Amino acid sequence: MTSDPIADMLTRVRNAITARHPKVDVPASKLKAEIARILKEEGYIANFKVAEEGVKRVIKIYLKYGPNNSPVITKIERVSRPGCRVYVGQDDIPRVQGGLGINILTTPRGVMTGKHARKEGIGGELLCQIW
Repeated sequence: MTSDPIADMLTRVRNAITARHPKVDVPASKLKAEIARILKEEGYIANFKVAEEGVKRVIKIYLKYGPNNSPVITKIERVSRPGCRVYVGQDDIPRVQGGLGINILTTPRGVMTGKHARKEGIGGELLCQIW
């Protein structure tokens, strides 16, 4: 059992990209499925699917690579951790790599990107950054 399941998901994706795997399986939860949905909408992964494997539910994340087999995700890192939560207001949402990357936040209106949260005028917990 991990103390930080979201960091575990991000690490599995990071390791799979480094090893050039076509897909990676992650234990399922609603929050992880929402993170995968945002990654798909923003074009960082090819697809994802929540599947039942016996008793356990898993999220199958199909990774995306560009020309010359270069990964679309250059870096993926956890910001808010269980030991040090990071909350931001609407005016304090940072831009990732000058607008080239995305933030993923949990807000009172659900999980969304930093750009969308800024547009909605709400802040929340800054989960991770991807570029």
